[in-house]
Amino acid sequence: MTFESGLAAFEAKHFARAMQLLSPLAEAGHADAQYRVAIMCQNGLGVVRQPDPAVTWMRAAAEQGHAMAQHGLGFMFFEGDCVDKDPAQAVHWFEKAAEQGLAGSKTTLAMMYAQGTGVERDPEAARRWYLSAGFDPDELDSLRS
Repeated sequence: MTFESGLAAFEAKHFARAMQLLSPLAEAGHADAQYRVAIMCQNGLGVVRQPDPAVTWMRAAAEQGHAMAQHGLGFMFFEGDCVDKDPAQAVHWFEKAAEQGLAGSKTTLAMMYAQGTGVERDPEAARRWYLSAGFDPDELDSLRS
């Protein structure tokens, strides 16, 4: 079985088949397979929702440097989905994903710094993250007025 077969099943929303094809690859340490298995466990796609395996697989992929898994793990901690809410851990994982260029992580970090969620409030850091994500902070300021 190849990753491509599992990915095709995942993208076609044949989640039970995707789980069958991707689980052995996840067990073998394939980060993208681990990420997809985590998504299915987290959301009950093709399986009953399984919070503990969702976190285990998401963390395994994130620790291998998988940017989307880092972002996903950040959101798990941010929202308290499958784990206890922990904004500081969310910041940690969003920063790892942002360092790899994920605009969504950069934007979320900007909001967290602007609001002081999980970090000390830092408008300048928020501005830097917004700029890095491709936003014009001055435009954002005008929307708030």
